[in-house]
Parts: sequence; C-alpha cells; structure tokens
Amino acid sequence: MSAEDIDRTLLTQMRRDDAAGLSGLYDRHAGRVLWLARRILDNSGDAEDIVQEVFLQAWNQRHRYDETRGAVVTWLLLIARSRALDRVRAARARVDAAAVRVEAASSLSSVTADPLMRIRVRVALASLPAAQRLVLELAYFGGYTHSEIATLLTQPLGTIKTRIRLAMRKLRDGLAGVATPHRSDESAFTVSLRERSADRVGCVPESSQR
Repeated sequence: MSAEDIDRTLLTQMRRDDAAGLSGLYDRHAGRVLWLARRILDNSGDAEDIVQEVFLQAWNQRHRYDETRGAVVTWLLLIARSRALDRVRAARARVDAAAVRVEAASSLSSVTADPLMRIRVRVALASLPAAQRLVLELAYFGGYTHSEIATLLTQPLGTIKTRIRLAMRKLRDGLAGVATPHRSDESAFTVSLRERSADRVGCVPESSQR
C-alpha cells in the first residue's frame, strides 16, 4: 500500500468519527507540518501551536477533503501554510491585506520594481491550483530544491517537476494575457524564475541554451 493510500485510509477512519485515524495522520505528518510552520514563522512556540490547529481543523473538516485536488499531506500542508501566514499578517499590520503572501512579496520586489507588476504577479499566483501554487512557492520563494519538496510532500520527483512546469506555464500565460507597457518587467520576472529553477536542479537556464 502506498503512502497516499495509507493516508486516505486514515482519513476514511476519521470520516467514520474514529479518532484513531487522526492519530495516525498526526504520527505520519506532524513533523512535516511543524517543519513548514517553523520556516514561515521562525518561532518554535508559534509553530507548535500551528501543528495543533492544523490537525484540529483537519478533524473538523474531514468531510470536506476532496481527493481530486491533491494528496492528504498536501491538504494538511496547505492548512498549515494558511494558518502560519495568518499569524504573520496579524503580527505585521502594515502588510497590505490584498497581498497573497508576505514572504513572496519581498522576492517579487527583487524581481521587478514596478508595483503594478508585483500586484499582477500576486493575482496570477493566487489563480493557480492549490497544489501547483504550493510547490512553486516552496521552490522559488522558499528556496527548496525539487527533491526536498518531493520528500516534504511525499510525492514522486517527477510529479513535483510537472507541477512546477505547469504552474510556470500558467503564470507566464496569465501575465502575458494582460496588455501592459511593462513587458520588460514581465520578461525579467519569468526569466528570473527559470534561472532560479536552473539553480535548484543544477542545469543551464533555458534562455542560455538558445
């Protein structure tokens, strides 16, 4: 039985109001949830609180999980990321409430100096499917290698690379679909993401191969 099959079996137990299913998921994934929360919050105490909140929310929303939208561990990590970022936003009242992610904002600023372009990138990121958005954030804004992401999400490396490739394509299409005088900024942004991807896997950027 695969890791994903085990997770879904445990979730089925939860849906039957069997707390043993929740205990099983906690034992399997609490470490991953804690690791992600610590990277976002940089505070062990808050991160440990997030772990408890994530599994409580998973129990309360056990009937809402949709397996067609991703693996159980991805669902748990998305909950963790959302709750951790809520804490970041609450602690930083000056952050624009429309910003999709606090940490991503600083990375976007280094890619393009155009405020309008940064807003459009945030909107484009928010429009991606949750699983694709998560791997893109981990790879380009979190600094994780593709292999590290595969380990974190318990997904095959090929699946992670495919999600990143699809996310990049949708992101480029989304940015290219809006008329703007700042095409150079769009190009710089997408080229920067390709170069970061090359750094993650140790290959030559696509633009350098032409």
